[in-house]
Amino acid sequence: MKDTDQSIYENETWLELSDCTLCPRECHVNRNAGETGYCGQTARLSAARASLHFWEEPCLSGKNGSGAVFFSGCNLRCVYCQNHEIAQGKGREITASRLSDIFLELQERRAHNINLVTPAHFVPQIIIALQTAKKQGLSIPVIYNTSAYEKVETLHRLEGLIDIYLPDLKYFDTALSESYSHAPDYFETASAAIAEMIRQTGAPVFADGEDSLMLRGVIVRHLLLPGCGKDSRRILRFLHETFKNDIYVSIMNQYTPLSQVSGIPPLNRRISDKEYGRIVDFAIRIGIENGFIQEGETAAESFIPPFDCEGV
Repeated sequence: MKDTDQSIYENETWLELSDCTLCPRECHVNRNAGETGYCGQTARLSAARASLHFWEEPCLSGKNGSGAVFFSGCNLRCVYCQNHEIAQGKGREITASRLSDIFLELQERRAHNINLVTPAHFVPQIIIALQTAKKQGLSIPVIYNTSAYEKVETLHRLEGLIDIYLPDLKYFDTALSESYSHAPDYFETASAAIAEMIRQTGAPVFADGEDSLMLRGVIVRHLLLPGCGKDSRRILRFLHETFKNDIYVSIMNQYTPLSQVSGIPPLNRRISDKEYGRIVDFAIRIGIENGFIQEGETAAESFIPPFDCEGV
């Protein structure tokens, strides 16, 4: 029987999704009945791509690639979203059973890890899929790749299933987070979520050997946005002073202005080399040692994969 058969979907209901409060939006919609909240998704799992991905931090991508599963929908939906197509819902519906199989298929392709991209609104289904896959031999690390706009209570449910957390910390300033992501509570929410992620994983652990792949821990990403240098410095100082060497920090210059921001300055331009250099120099000056920086032409649409439902 195929995953698209109606009878399979009718057997997949999730108590938490009858009155959904999984994320900080707390929409209280009945996703089992086909209703959608801010994330735009019903209770049916949807993904737009499952493949080897080579554009994560080196300790995650390694030589073979990260086994990335890009889920449809998003609970943040930034105006400049780099994955705009899938944030708006593009993808293919699958069952939790099929998701479990996808994890195992990626492992068979020698992925270094399973990389759950924008997973917050599908946590109940992902838990079942991971538990099933682990019983069937899934042994590589699992990454939870998120905007960090997460409820601590939801993250609690993932303890023991997630090895590596890969959250963003996008904004410090409330006005920016409200304007760009419709989330004035972003910093307070995300910083609490990151603290919970660190509690679960502990200090970073890497494998021995040439690749030095990450096995456990937290990497906090910060994507530089044009005209937001002051906010970036506040974020980096906060991360360093609060979490010190319990995390790695990834300072990203790959912001790509897509068509939806063509009329919204300063978001309609890329980050200059000078802007990026200043932020990197600042990070070094305040004492950040555990970190990743990007070099070369990373701000290009080629770093945004085709969301063509490959592997789904």
